[in-house]
Amino acid sequence: MAKHEDKAESGDWKEFFWNPRTRELLGRTASSWGMMEGYRWYPLSVIPGLILLFYLVFYTFLAGMFCLTMYVMLLTLDDYKPTWQDRLATPGMMIQPKAQNLEITYNMKSTESWDTYVQALDGFLAPYNDSQQVLKNDACAPDQYFIQEDSGQVRNNPKRSCQFNRTVLGECSGLTDRTYGYRSGKPCVLIKLNRVTTHCREIKDATKCGTDITDTDQSQHQCMSRARHSLLSSPGQREETDFLGQIAYFPTNGTFNLMYYPYYGMRAQVNYSQPLVAVKFLNITLNADVNVECRINSNTIGDYSDRDKFAGRVSFKLRINSE
Repeated sequence: MAKHEDKAESGDWKEFFWNPRTRELLGRTASSWGMMEGYRWYPLSVIPGLILLFYLVFYTFLAGMFCLTMYVMLLTLDDYKPTWQDRLATPGMMIQPKAQNLEITYNMKSTESWDTYVQALDGFLAPYNDSQQVLKNDACAPDQYFIQEDSGQVRNNPKRSCQFNRTVLGECSGLTDRTYGYRSGKPCVLIKLNRVTTHCREIKDATKCGTDITDTDQSQHQCMSRARHSLLSSPGQREETDFLGQIAYFPTNGTFNLMYYPYYGMRAQVNYSQPLVAVKFLNITLNADVNVECRINSNTIGDYSDRDKFAGRVSFKLRINSE
């Protein structure tokens, strides 16, 4: 009895898919599917009809509407700068070498442990060689914005860029010390601001790293990045705070000069070179985790957001082992 019912159900499904008596496919005849009346059905010999023609026209219309919408939207966009960038009021910061998890850890006596950092800095600074900068960029007047306005509807493109010569980084240029101080336990870390189109800043005093985050003397045309650091002490030990030691900055005042701003975008300024600030740790405490934070001290940046740890600042860990 059960087998007979299963067979009947199976036959019903087969008959619904294709009924040889009424010649219906999925419950519809050839004419209702838009096929020619009296045409003998073969599953692999379906010919387009009214319904297929309807769906063809319908989806062609939808595709045309989509293409037209995309075309109109692209007409509203500028090829040289983003239309909306309200979320980029505060540019991000990053360091080089950009180690995994922003943790620079190495052993002074193990060349393999710090050679990767040296190679990363060599590759990053190659476009900043003086010979390359002279060929591609201009020698601009410092301490003033390098404004290059368009003439009405006529674009002033490609726009020129100012030279940032590698020699400005002094002991951190890799020219006098090929190891950037990593072999001697006096490593260099490069700090750069992310590019934000047409971003102009009123900036304060020099770049300094210390044990506090208090304000310093303020003046225009300069930028400040500062750091805080600590050592995680084991129970029973007195917590130490001053493990950063002396720091040297290159350029000597540790600023991002105004002549490198505003930035007009990658397509408008093809040869743009981001300005850098090099921080050299002269006598950092060895065999200790030192947490460093560098910030931009700018009139356009108020409170730093806890949600974005890279907005106007960057934090990284530095550990140098002597054994």
